[in-house]
Amino acid sequence: MSKDVIIACDFPSAEETFRFLDPFTGQKPFVKIGMELFYAEGPSIVREIKKRGHKIFLDLKLHDIPNTVKRAMACLADLQVDMTNVHAAGGIKMMAAGKEGLESRGGSPLLIAVTQLTSTSQETMEKELLIDHPLPEVVTQYAKNAKAAGLGGVVCSPLEAGKIHRACGRDFMTITPGIRFENSAADDQTRITTPAKARILGSDYIVVGRPITQADNPVEAYQRCVRDFLGTAR
Repeated sequence: MSKDVIIACDFPSAEETFRFLDPFTGQKPFVKIGMELFYAEGPSIVREIKKRGHKIFLDLKLHDIPNTVKRAMACLADLQVDMTNVHAAGGIKMMAAGKEGLESRGGSPLLIAVTQLTSTSQETMEKELLIDHPLPEVVTQYAKNAKAAGLGGVVCSPLEAGKIHRACGRDFMTITPGIRFENSAADDQTRITTPAKARILGSDYIVVGRPITQADNPVEAYQRCVRDFLGTAR
């Protein structure tokens, strides 16, 4: 896979999702289907968007005992998505089980692990989760665990992408949400940056939601992201 912009289609229904995607005539953006849309519509939404020619990042963040994650990933494998994920906090054994389940049906989507959510701050980690190490150190350790489990990359903040590449190698993918244009609202994110800065910091993929989906002209906003992140128009 090469660098790309992934649009977070965080909509409550298929109708709203397709209303958003229909204006992208002649373009097939890489899209993320998260919990809200998947729980509302089920596997059919994945099949329909794949049928339309889009690559899909299925963002369900599996986190359970290894056997449960393995069996769930085997089910998701039948959807033939391009990327999906688990929570790194589940540990190496759980992540490896997820990879085994995902590959049990013969496919080879990119399996990645969520390190720390971009809404998580150092204060939250220390006071609520009782993790007293610096946040970048925790994220890097989770990335090392994901690599040890055989995964292909992690979800992290763009601010941590370079450190992860140095620790895990340039081929280990960094998928980075928390992307905002200059002067955009941070919303519920705390570790954020712009598309252009994410490129400089070493992100391989950026995941962009509200700056595109809530823009007055979503197609134009998407194209701006592509130009800023990839350095070229699409």
